[in-house]
Amino acid sequence: MKICISSDSGIVSAHFGRAPEFTFITIENNEVVEKELLKNPGHTVGSIPKFVSDQGAKCMIAGGMGPRAVDFFNQYGIEVIMGISGKIDDVVREMLDGTLEGGESLCSPGGGKGYGVDKIHTEADDDHEHHHHHE
Repeated sequence: MKICISSDSGIVSAHFGRAPEFTFITIENNEVVEKELLKNPGHTVGSIPKFVSDQGAKCMIAGGMGPRAVDFFNQYGIEVIMGISGKIDDVVREMLDGTLEGGESLCSPGGGKGYGVDKIHTEADDDHEHHHHHE
């Protein structure tokens, strides 16, 4: 599975469209097998979702983005996790641990939800027994 994080010098960028770069992380067996940093291809409507989709990422992590951008990502079958901040490495570790907490977009309101790699994996959808939501 591949995830994409809008990034700026190793930290999650607050607004995905203005992020100078994107970090693509490939995860296999709950371990990071590849990390790739790509420059922002330029922010025109729908360009970044297509770029992320072309890289094969299935999940987009960002500080915030508008509802139209979320719709574009969803059209490509990409799940969006917003309200994330901090160091890229910490975010990835939390995702692997299943403790990543998505929250409100820094640009638009949304409900807070817990996220983990297992929530994105479709194969793991039938395994909900031991996930606890911490408030």
